[in-house]
Amino acid sequence: MAQGDGALDSGIRPVGTLAADVVLRPCTEGDLPAVTAIYAHAVATGRASFELEPPDEAEMRRRRAELVAGGHPYLVAERAGLVAGYAYAGPYRTRPAYRGTVETSVYVRPDQAGRGLGRRLLEALVAQAEAAGFRQMVAVIGDSHNAASIALHAALGFRHVGVLRSVGWKHGTWLDTVLMQRPLGPGDTSPADGTPPDR
Repeated sequence: MAQGDGALDSGIRPVGTLAADVVLRPCTEGDLPAVTAIYAHAVATGRASFELEPPDEAEMRRRRAELVAGGHPYLVAERAGLVAGYAYAGPYRTRPAYRGTVETSVYVRPDQAGRGLGRRLLEALVAQAEAAGFRQMVAVIGDSHNAASIALHAALGFRHVGVLRSVGWKHGTWLDTVLMQRPLGPGDTSPADGTPPDR
């Protein structure tokens, strides 16, 4: 496990153990080969991500550094010393008015699927995004047939807010995106950053 790369100084602290052999913790530089491999498999074989070519490790390193610098939580689930999955909350959109809203990303190694890691990662991600002061969390789920991801988000308080039909073309078929959302902390019941909303 790499140390001293700034990840543990970002305000994101270890979450603790899930079971005797599983630990959630902040993603470090040393985790990136495993994270890159997990995402590459998802891009190459799945429909959750609309990327067509898996990014290399240098690009994944750049993306992580940008998220960590922005105070966004980025976690891994480690089992028996190996990264079994990862999750992060990134900016939903880049324009400043969206600064209180984050988008979920959760990926689990194929041989670790169905063991509850995705749920534990998403639970921790919600908690850490809330603690960081974000107000809304959005899931943009690739493929309306992705029942597992839709059910996972619904179980953790996300509500269905829409479907964008046939907006992606991948693996020879048109794909939808399912939009789900949940408030964080006070949500929209108080102004963002202490400033009255523009209404």
